[in-house]
Amino acid sequence: MAHEYDLVILGGGTGGYVAAIRAAQLGLKTAVVEKGKLGGTCLHKGCIPSKALLRSAEVYATTKRGDEFGVVASDVKLDFAKVQERKNKIISQLHAGVQSLMKKGKIDVYEGTGRILGPSIFSPMPGTISVEMNNGEENEMLVPKNVIIATGSRPRTLPGLNIDGEYVLSSDEALELETLPSSIIIVGGGVIGIEWASMLSDFGVEVTVVEYADRIVPTEDHEISKEMQRLMKKKGVTIVTNAKVLPETLVKGDGQVQISAEVKGEQKQFTAEKLLVSVGRQANVEGIGLENTDIVVEKGFIKVNEFFQTKESHIYAIGDVIGGLQLAHVASHEGIIAVEHIAGEKPDPMDYTLVSKCIYSNPEIASVGLTEQEAKEKGHNVKVGKFSFRAIGKALVFGESDGFVKIVADKDTDDILGVHMIGPHVTDMISEAGLARVLDATPWEVAHTIHPHPTLSEAIGEAALAVDGKAIHS
Repeated sequence: MAHEYDLVILGGGTGGYVAAIRAAQLGLKTAVVEKGKLGGTCLHKGCIPSKALLRSAEVYATTKRGDEFGVVASDVKLDFAKVQERKNKIISQLHAGVQSLMKKGKIDVYEGTGRILGPSIFSPMPGTISVEMNNGEENEMLVPKNVIIATGSRPRTLPGLNIDGEYVLSSDEALELETLPSSIIIVGGGVIGIEWASMLSDFGVEVTVVEYADRIVPTEDHEISKEMQRLMKKKGVTIVTNAKVLPETLVKGDGQVQISAEVKGEQKQFTAEKLLVSVGRQANVEGIGLENTDIVVEKGFIKVNEFFQTKESHIYAIGDVIGGLQLAHVASHEGIIAVEHIAGEKPDPMDYTLVSKCIYSNPEIASVGLTEQEAKEKGHNVKVGKFSFRAIGKALVFGESDGFVKIVADKDTDDILGVHMIGPHVTDMISEAGLARVLDATPWEVAHTIHPHPTLSEAIGEAALAVDGKAIHS
């Protein structure tokens, strides 16, 4: 039996389920096909579990230095089993919430693997979805007017550096560790690599980060990268940049793993108990029936237009599967735009320079807009304001005063081009900067927004003043 829908979404991750909810709000009869669990990578293997572990690491590290706050806690111990138990409890609670939202929106959920079929007796156009049900029951046939592909991504690895789950891990396996290793090599110093480096270091693991680029978190502003490298080294993390890992040198066994890397023309060997591969993510484009369509895949990602339509105009794609900024909040917004376009709502195309990006390490990083270098490369006449958290009373009270806020503006128009932060709780502060970008605010406007005292957000106001040399507390 075939089931007809206005919209079928392949993938129930953050982008997929948010798109489904918006579709239901607009009156579209909607179904979601998910082979795993609703919530996808973000909820089960990414954002939420990793941040739960990061929070436990932060509490552990803070407790160990409690005497700085006059709180003497002797013999502080880590119960990693309880850390994992807490993580799993949070995931379960949020998973139940997503399931409830599907029921509330009267959205049908098919638990199985969906594949796009070509033209058939059900439809003259490709897009009918065959669902191989997880429970082994007969395949379901879904006939939608529109399809959104939201199949997400998975950890990428290097050729010859195979994930075995024992010695060589991806973030998926690392999240399920039952015990912490004494030491680890992290291949890749990007967002995920640095979050894991920070977390494991705070848990007491000896960490070495091996990064191919000339700096860690290379997509961030140069000054942010430099400060993060300084602070990672301060907490004991060994960082090696300009390093090309040589997978053929991998040796594992007897409780340890060895690998070499070419560093500035010399070969260096690294040894640890585990090796974590953190070199990005690749789109899940296989096994979903793209070969039955005219959909174009370029460099491993589905090609779409500004409204996320593929070459098959009734089939859309969003989230990690289309590349770009592989972030949960980006996928959600893309999903909303795609659904509104399907419903004839005429949404505005997405401006990716307005997207706030966050790294949940300790200290945190948050940014929106252009880096100073990008702004100059685009021909802007740049002016910059910086302000250190060391001059912020709340940061001193909080016991975390490393880092700064940096604002990049255009000298000619006075528009804010980018805001970059490293320090305590900056991921909770970046939305003010994001709103400033949406509203085309100037540093003057941000500076004259009265920031309450004492708060960490005062650093934003001071950095805005600093753009024109008017910072009060510097």
